Amino acid sequence: MIIVTGATGQLGHLVIAALLKKVPASSIVAAVRNVEKARDIAALGVQVRYADYNQPSTWDDALKGAEKVLLISSSEIGQRAIQHRAVIDGAKRARVKLLAYTSILHADTSPLGLASEHRDTEAILHTSGVPHVLLRHSWYTENYTSGVRAALARGAVFGCAGNGRISSATRADYAEADVAVLTAENQAGRIHELAGDTSYTLTELAAEISRQSGKNIGYMNLSEAEYKNVLVKAGLPKAVAALLADSDTGVSKGGLFDDGHQLSKLIGRPTTSLAMSVAAAM
Repeated sequence: MIIVTGATGQLGHLVIAALLKKVPASSIVAAVRNVEKARDIAALGVQVRYADYNQPSTWDDALKGAEKVLLISSSEIGQRAIQHRAVIDGAKRARVKLLAYTSILHADTSPLGLASEHRDTEAILHTSGVPHVLLRHSWYTENYTSGVRAALARGAVFGCAGNGRISSATRADYAEADVAVLTAENQAGRIHELAGDTSYTLTELAAEISRQSGKNIGYMNLSEAEYKNVLVKAGLPKAVAALLADSDTGVSKGGLFDDGHQLSKLIGRPTTSLAMSVAAAM
């Protein structure tokens, strides 16, 4: 039995879909906080169980019979390590044979502030005694392509990443890789640094948007503080704006670059190109 946490999220849905191509629905459990939101998953024959990151006791029932668990990182910045510990402790009590955790690319050396809670979670895993594998994801390409229409409206891509290169991949790419690891043998103790086959700068992202749209879209490189203010003015909460601006600064320091091609090796195909992702977002 494979249990997927956060199954109603964007990555979670894609993981369930990819798992269904490899294993019977009867061997998959979706652990979710809102059971009503998981009706579409239940309709696929997947068992849905209630579990809440903030209620550790709920994981005992949620993880019953689990052989493997995919712990998809919580989206609640600042609460992640505590929430993840609840799942890890539950997995230990359930004697899970393998827990796979979606960490961040090069978590141990990453300059991104976002990496801190991932490092904390990895440390908890290491001391827990639970057999585990680390799925260190780079950025989702959608993190940038979700702003394509805004760039077209404003005539520019904004950021503070300088000439830093981004080795991103789509959520679907990562979901396939996560499932490849979950359904493989002898994964305990391994670390997979997962990133796109090719990298790009935000200047190159702007150039690709220009090429496909026929409009002149440039890249405006700002200071971290300036970029944070742009994001706040666009309607983002200050904490989220600060996180994204810090991440861009991390990009400028090489935090999201990787050329190891581990992701494409796992999925047996090239990762989705930037051009394809931009086209999908137009």
